[in-house]
Amino acid sequence: MRKLYVIGIGAGDPDQVTVQAVKAMRQVETFFVIGKGEAKRELVDVRTAILAEHMDRPYRIVPIADPPRDRTPADYLDVVDDWHDRRSAVLESAFAAADGVGGILVWGDPALYDSTLRMIERVLARGVVSFDYEVVPGITSAQALAARHRIVLHGIGEPVRITTGRRLREEGLGAENALVMLDGDCSFTAIPDADVHIWWGAYLGMPDETLIEGPLAEVGEQIVRRRAELRDRKGWIMDIYLLRRGR
Repeated sequence: MRKLYVIGIGAGDPDQVTVQAVKAMRQVETFFVIGKGEAKRELVDVRTAILAEHMDRPYRIVPIADPPRDRTPADYLDVVDDWHDRRSAVLESAFAAADGVGGILVWGDPALYDSTLRMIERVLARGVVSFDYEVVPGITSAQALAARHRIVLHGIGEPVRITTGRRLREEGLGAENALVMLDGDCSFTAIPDADVHIWWGAYLGMPDETLIEGPLAEVGEQIVRRRAELRDRKGWIMDIYLLRRGR
């Protein structure tokens, strides 16, 4: 493989794919798709649908099984580092077997809570394969959440903190506006809810998109129940929310 495109494809809606992303996709001969098991097959199907809609040349898809990861680690950073190493080794093998131009379609944007770029750097650092790569930005779930709720992510002149559910549990709200991703435990339930507003969205840009908004004290338990129902029905969930103090 002589070149790799790392392409952000948005939060799930094929119409969120940018013109720049389409131009990059049409340079690609081989797409590498990391699967996350049958329960999350829909994530692969969305990528396949995007390619079917936008590609104007022959291409092939190389599926890659995602190595398992411990979701209850004693040392979070060490476990993630090990997982990234194993992912990089799998990608290295796939890259070495490919010719021409490759591509990876990244959910949302490659620069926000995604490990693809870190893994590519690890692959190149090993020195077994060598290639150039280009990054194409995509629409994030943060942007999609704001658009669907028709809000600005921060008040006038205010910052917005982008964090994870784990950090929210450890550190608290800590800002007027906190955008929370990667939260499998509904960590907003640990936040004192006086004068806090929440905008929540799941499966943004997909047919099962679900939105709930309101004072945390009034809608927090509704979100917990609805999230559990959706996860039980589909077998997986991707969601994001904004917390704002003193709306």
